[in-house]
Amino acid sequence: MSGIESRDATRPEYDRVIRDIADYVLDFDVTTSDEAMKTARHCWMDTIGCGLYALEYPACVNLLGPIVPGAGMSGGVRVPGTSYELDPVRAAWNLGAMLRWLDYNDTWLAAEWGHPSDNLGAIFSLADYLNRSGARAKPISMHDVLVAMIKAYEIQGIIALENSFNRVGLDHVMLVRIASAAVCSGMLDCSRDEICAAVSHAWIDGSSLRTYRHAPNTGSRKSWAAGDATARGLFLALTTKRGEMGCPSVLSAKSWGFQDVLFKGRDLSFSRSFGTYVMENVLFKISFPAEFHAQTAVEAAVQLHDQVRNRLEAIQRIVIRTQESANRIINKTGALDNPADRDHCLQYMVAIPLIFGRLVAEDYEDGIATDSRVDTMREKMEVIEDERFTREYLESDKRAIGNAIQIFFNDGTATDEVIVDYPVGHRRRRAEGIPLLVKKFERYLRGAINPSAATRILEVCTDQSSFEKASVGEMMGLLVK
Repeated sequence: MSGIESRDATRPEYDRVIRDIADYVLDFDVTTSDEAMKTARHCWMDTIGCGLYALEYPACVNLLGPIVPGAGMSGGVRVPGTSYELDPVRAAWNLGAMLRWLDYNDTWLAAEWGHPSDNLGAIFSLADYLNRSGARAKPISMHDVLVAMIKAYEIQGIIALENSFNRVGLDHVMLVRIASAAVCSGMLDCSRDEICAAVSHAWIDGSSLRTYRHAPNTGSRKSWAAGDATARGLFLALTTKRGEMGCPSVLSAKSWGFQDVLFKGRDLSFSRSFGTYVMENVLFKISFPAEFHAQTAVEAAVQLHDQVRNRLEAIQRIVIRTQESANRIINKTGALDNPADRDHCLQYMVAIPLIFGRLVAEDYEDGIATDSRVDTMREKMEVIEDERFTREYLESDKRAIGNAIQIFFNDGTATDEVIVDYPVGHRRRRAEGIPLLVKKFERYLRGAINPSAATRILEVCTDQSSFEKASVGEMMGLLVK
């Protein structure tokens, strides 16, 4: 891809990026990568498990269901773990919010960050709608869901590789909206022009501000923002399928286009074509429900727990070496007002395992956060950016997320420095990580649905061929109450 191409002023052509996305959705065969297809199956399992786990949290459950009481639809799209049947857009919002609620689903780190599995909110909901409505002669299978997932991951992740929207104050969920609009248009059998139109509208929406991810405005909106984005992407796909015109130069138009208005006049940058790279290299959150830049820091802190648990009061200082991205977005001092604030604070996520030897979702709640030892520990921490960690974070053959921790005591002694370059969910640790991912999925699956249905789902998920042949209707039927 070479960026934005010029157009005949009398008959505008869609911006190059938009055309490339449409061509990829229609023409690229992702099934040639066995690794991508297998990884996508594990992504589906992990993502659905995260959504079911979120149903244990009242703040999440309170937002689910129809937007007003009684507005559900008999025979509508089902929402896993619930008895709701809704219109497809609202169902996508529900599922998307569940998947993202606990910050536990898979992750992509580059110039921009994000969680490509957020797109499953729209993909799985649309698949159920198309099957239940009879809109397609051939029912959609889980194979089709995996293909859509791989393409959504790729669109979101390739845009994120070199284009940092956070540096201009925009939130990464805009990429969820763009990817969901594109792949849902494909699932709706849209023409190339219709896909371009849907994607153009997704860019027109701009993005929400990142302010709800940062003090002093950190709050629960960051837990449903991706659900909102994936639902909006589906809405735009459905709208253009009905004939709504697109805006061909939405990115490049002088004065009024995305690049001039929201990207400081810079052209979007691409050095890699769309393929299967993102799915093959996606990062799983397996061990800890924590912002991903902190995953290796938490792992290091867990390793140090036995050495410090009986010497907490003797700690003089704690030195954390980290990457530039972590230093910029999760290096937080001062008061932390709520769980959404705490799970994006590097110091908090290190303090908990040093004290307790663990980090679970419940550790962000007030019952743990009010333990005086937590803030005492945070006050002793020094966070330093490490040049190697920052460099290897961006290297395409490494994509490391390194952190290192060393603890110094009042008597002049110190622990060895514990360095972790790659988290368990990294591609380089797949053999170690996937068995743990399967256990994570089973734990949350059995905690949310009836035993026989959970057993059947686990049987289907064990084998790639069986999973791909399964119908969306069967899987959704097993998942709902």
